[in-house]
Amino acid sequence: MQKQKCVFLDRDGVLNRERGDYTYKLEDFEVMPGVPEALALLKENGYLLIVVTNQGGIAKKLYRKADVLACHEVLQQACGGIIDALYFAPNHPDFSASLARKPDSLMLEKAISKYNIDPSLSWMVGDAVRDLEAATKVGIKSVLVRGGKTSHQHEFMADDLLDATYLILKSIKKPA
Repeated sequence: MQKQKCVFLDRDGVLNRERGDYTYKLEDFEVMPGVPEALALLKENGYLLIVVTNQGGIAKKLYRKADVLACHEVLQQACGGIIDALYFAPNHPDFSASLARKPDSLMLEKAISKYNIDPSLSWMVGDAVRDLEAATKVGIKSVLVRGGKTSHQHEFMADDLLDATYLILKSIKKPA
């Protein structure tokens, strides 16, 4: 079976508006402008779309798994149902250790195995250093969305997901 290419996506700050606090209430879950268009472009260019998100508020008992799933349903509806998978790590280091929680890479490793993904053809789009670290651990290139949880500089920087999408697509175009 042929290996697939994928764009892994952090959720808060990339797909939906970063609130600076946990986003788990439907009334607070706002899909960012340009996200449906960006995801459609990536899908048209043959990328799997997989969300990988830390949801430590579950371990803190601030909200439930059902709240996360409800937000993911809103995200899927806003994007025409084209996201292939949504992974989340319900742990928080103050309550429960987990290799799934970014900066560790278990969410990505599970998806790579399940969907037969070629890391060398894949990308991670995130707004925090921990997203980049998780991608590096599995050999995936990454794009850092500016204005997120860090002022860190990175090889590939973008203003938002649509900007990151153009960067990713430009990188695969062969010179004529």
